[in-house]
Amino acid sequence: MVAAVLQVRELRADYGPVRALAAVSVDVPQGAVTAVLGGNGAGKSTLLRAISGTMRFHGGAVTAGSITFGEQRLTGRTPAQIVAAGVVQVPEGRQVFARMTVADNLRAGLLGAAGGRGAAQKSLARVHELFPVLADRAHQRAGLLSGGEQQMLAMGRALMARPKLLLLDEPSLGLAPMMAARIADTIREINAQGTSVLLVEQNAALALRLASTACVLETGTVAVAGDAAELAASDEVRRRYLGVADEDAAADAEAGIAEEAERPVLRRWVA
Repeated sequence: MVAAVLQVRELRADYGPVRALAAVSVDVPQGAVTAVLGGNGAGKSTLLRAISGTMRFHGGAVTAGSITFGEQRLTGRTPAQIVAAGVVQVPEGRQVFARMTVADNLRAGLLGAAGGRGAAQKSLARVHELFPVLADRAHQRAGLLSGGEQQMLAMGRALMARPKLLLLDEPSLGLAPMMAARIADTIREINAQGTSVLLVEQNAALALRLASTACVLETGTVAVAGDAAELAASDEVRRRYLGVADEDAAADAEAGIAEEAERPVLRRWVA
């Protein structure tokens, strides 16, 4: 059994009188990708906001429970303190600084990160290795990038802080299937380099291909959790989240998941 690097226990979060999370418990094993699935309004983004300490920016608050990262209790800490602890979020919607250059966006990711100039240079080299297009377009305004390139920039900015745990909120949202597959390849590579990942994703098939463990949220509670492959094989999960209605289609879906999992990682690519 791999030890959990992140432990969320009995977490409750509210937006004023609205209960968004009720007694949610989630583990992220060390070095793993953990997926969080669920429909709109299930509480997926709220879970990431609670972990990253950004609930108050959205008019909400954590009202009960605990969040522990390694030996550190994150509950009640500021977003900057959580980044310094090694937990960094890439929010939904490719939120980049549109009027700033690509290079300046990446430099903004260093705010709150430990280490000096040498560490920053290593971080930038890693980001450019993962996303060569960001090096090619370093002096271009971020708002002029394509949607896929903006997603690369948002992820690259988060990686500048050298996170131990990366929180990804809907990284494939609004992207063409080929670009979503490329983003998935990069998530695999980031994870292979030693960064644990907590992935919120409405594309359940994509998420279950990437993850080793997963949970499904429904109206702020954990409906089911466990091994990602087992959830992908569950009739209930396939019917409700993979859109598979019969056994023959289920077999085809599973074959596609297996084939996708065996594809080699694309180490260098551009949009």
